[in-house]
Amino acid sequence: MESASQGLLSDTMTDVPVDNVSTAAAPPPRASPYNGLTEAEEEELKSELAKVEEEIGTLRQVLAAKERHCGELKRKLGLTPLDGLKQNLTKSWHDVQGSNAYVKTSEKLGEWNEKLTQSDLYLSASSTLEDWNEKLTQSEAYKKTQETLSQAGQKTSAALSNVGSVLSRKFGDMSSYSIRHSISMPAMRNSATFKSFEDRVGTIKSKVVGSRENSVDELHSPPASGDKPSQDNPAF
Repeated sequence: MESASQGLLSDTMTDVPVDNVSTAAAPPPRASPYNGLTEAEEEELKSELAKVEEEIGTLRQVLAAKERHCGELKRKLGLTPLDGLKQNLTKSWHDVQGSNAYVKTSEKLGEWNEKLTQSDLYLSASSTLEDWNEKLTQSEAYKKTQETLSQAGQKTSAALSNVGSVLSRKFGDMSSYSIRHSISMPAMRNSATFKSFEDRVGTIKSKVVGSRENSVDELHSPPASGDKPSQDNPAF
C-alpha cells in the first residue's frame, strides 16, 4: 500500500509545472515609466524638483524680509498705505495707457466716432433735432412761457427791493429815535424846570423822613425819673 501511494504522489508531482512556482514567489514587475522616462531620469527630475522648491522657500523668506524693510522705510518717511495705494493706481493706469491694447482700443474708438459722425443717419438725426429746436423756440407757447417767467422774475426782484427799502427805513427811524432820545435826556436834566422840580421833590422827601425819625425817637426814649407831667397836659 505504501509503495502504491508513493507512486501516485510522484506521478502527481511531476504534473505540476515548475515555472509557475518560481513566478509566484518573484516580486511584481515595475510599472511602465511615465512619459517614456527611465528610472534614472525620473530620479534626476525628482531631485531637481526638490531643489527648486527649496529655492522658492528661500526666495519667499527674502521677499518677506524685503517687504518688512520697505514698510519701515515708508513709516519713517511718513508715507501711509493710502499714499502707496494711490501711487500703485497711478502707475497701473499709466501702464494701461501705454499698453498696446489700450492704444489699439483708443484708435478703434476714434475711427468708430468718425464714422458715426459722418454717417447719413447721424447727420439726419442732427438736422431733425435742430429743426425741432427752432420750431420750439419760435412757437407761441414757448414765447408765452418765457415772457411769464421774465415777468415773474421782475416782480420778485421788485418785491425784494421794496422789502429791503422798508426794512432799511424802519432801522433808520429807530436809530434816529434812539439818537434823539439820548440827546434830549441830558438836555432835559440840565434845564431849570427839571432842576426846580428835583429840588422840590428832595425837600419834601427830607421833611417826611425827618418827621418820621423824630416820632420814632420820641416813642423809644423813656421819661426821666425826676420829671413831672406838665400842667398843660395833665394825666388822666
